[in-house]
Amino acid sequence: MSFVKNDCQQLSLFDSLGYLSKRKLGILEKSWAKPFSDYIFTKIDEMIFAPLYSQNSNSRPNAPINVIVGCLILKELNGLTDDELLEECECDFRYQYALHTTSYDNQPISDRSFSRFRERVYAYELLTGEDLIHTCITDLAEQIRKFMDISPVIKRMDSMMIESNIKRMSRLELIYTCVSNLVKTIYNAGAHELVNDFEEYLDPNNRNQVVYYKQDVPQKERLQKVIDDAAKLLPLCEDKYSETTDYQLLLRAITEQCKKDDNGKTVPKSKGDGMGSSVLQNPSDPDATYRVKAEKEHRGYIANIVEAVNANGSVVTDYSFDANTHSDQDFIKEHLEKQPIAEQHEAIIVDGAYNSEEVRALAEEKNISVLSTGLLGHKPKEIFGKFKMSQDNKTIIACPEGHDVSSTYYESRDQIRVSLPCGNCNGCPHQNECKPRLGKRVANLLISLKTIRAEKCKTELDPETRKMIGRIRNGVETVPSVIRNKYRVDTMPVRGKLRTKLFFGFKVAALDFQKLRLFLNGKEFCRGFALA
Repeated sequence: MSFVKNDCQQLSLFDSLGYLSKRKLGILEKSWAKPFSDYIFTKIDEMIFAPLYSQNSNSRPNAPINVIVGCLILKELNGLTDDELLEECECDFRYQYALHTTSYDNQPISDRSFSRFRERVYAYELLTGEDLIHTCITDLAEQIRKFMDISPVIKRMDSMMIESNIKRMSRLELIYTCVSNLVKTIYNAGAHELVNDFEEYLDPNNRNQVVYYKQDVPQKERLQKVIDDAAKLLPLCEDKYSETTDYQLLLRAITEQCKKDDNGKTVPKSKGDGMGSSVLQNPSDPDATYRVKAEKEHRGYIANIVEAVNANGSVVTDYSFDANTHSDQDFIKEHLEKQPIAEQHEAIIVDGAYNSEEVRALAEEKNISVLSTGLLGHKPKEIFGKFKMSQDNKTIIACPEGHDVSSTYYESRDQIRVSLPCGNCNGCPHQNECKPRLGKRVANLLISLKTIRAEKCKTELDPETRKMIGRIRNGVETVPSVIRNKYRVDTMPVRGKLRTKLFFGFKVAALDFQKLRLFLNGKEFCRGFALA
């Protein structure tokens, strides 16, 4: 299929738009279709997607790229499925007006246009690492930002957890599913002799029996039976099936969930053995990871949002998407690293989880300030900001009274344990503020680095500036809420990081279009700024 740019955007002599009544034209002009046509569709750069298609002009031309991209934004805007979207394009004149297809007798898309386009984009990123949808969406966002006259000088950043559309599985169910999938793959390939001893895994009713209903057999025994079957099956099919996805997933599940005992037998890991957050959660989505945030369990991904903001409003200018084990500091470092040195000094307003001395130093190189509001969910103790830190900000070397201390940094929790002789704490004027745990000879204190960063921010900024920054930063909290509730980000119909990220990008574009509509209607108001 060859790439052909869609230049047919002029109205034809017999365009159906010319046959509308004055009343219908007025309704059309006041609908969402008019601003979408003027400010979104005409700004879509089709050349971004040229690498997806052949340059051979003799092959069949592609469906118009700007029509497909515009459709996928409208799909998220109005909460449609692919089939519903196609019906709207064929029957609703507003969609045709928005997409400049009113001259067509039949719309230039089919029931497979969207899925084929998404698959091409996915395959291209898998091959090259380049996210064409992200390039397109951020390019549109930059044009919206300029039209709304929003300066890039002040930005705000926040992250949001995104749940993978998967079932939560027990260890027994996870390993059983992986074994069953591999057995079915081998059986369907015709190698029946390899799975003669595993025919029970071909029975669709056996799964529930093993996982849920065989209560007369202890779960520990059922789990060991499935693990024994997996350990037996893997060597049998290694030569012919080791490259298959189902083999790799079963091998991964056994490696992560099991260990060898003293006799060399494969047994389940115990709590003391520990398992990382990146362990397989469900074989239907191998990319999903596990994380606990705000005492809530999450299985899936995390997105990071960057908004440009001023009195005219706000627009999401950039976004990132990764496994939910990716930290806020990782996101801001990646954002800063790809930024050019700012000609005019810029500021990024974040909460306390983003900030660190390393982040600040990186930002200073780009002529950017990272301003933290220190939002921790509780009021931090002011005394913690008075502890003396080392240059790497991972060691505390002295307490507020100047006494030398020893400390241990726990990277996974971003905390530091401080230890010093009890004699230095007894009678100290700050003892009631620090509240250390006093032993017979040593006093211990566990301090979160988020708390220290928040207190440092308070001392570096005057109260009025902190108050304004807090108001501006709080405004970004609405973005995750809107994306989650209006655009149903936790129930996306796909699995896997790259495919999920693709859908998320179109949701961001739909959100930016809504912000543009509010601006055009004079309803946009940004918290933290006084409108003239």
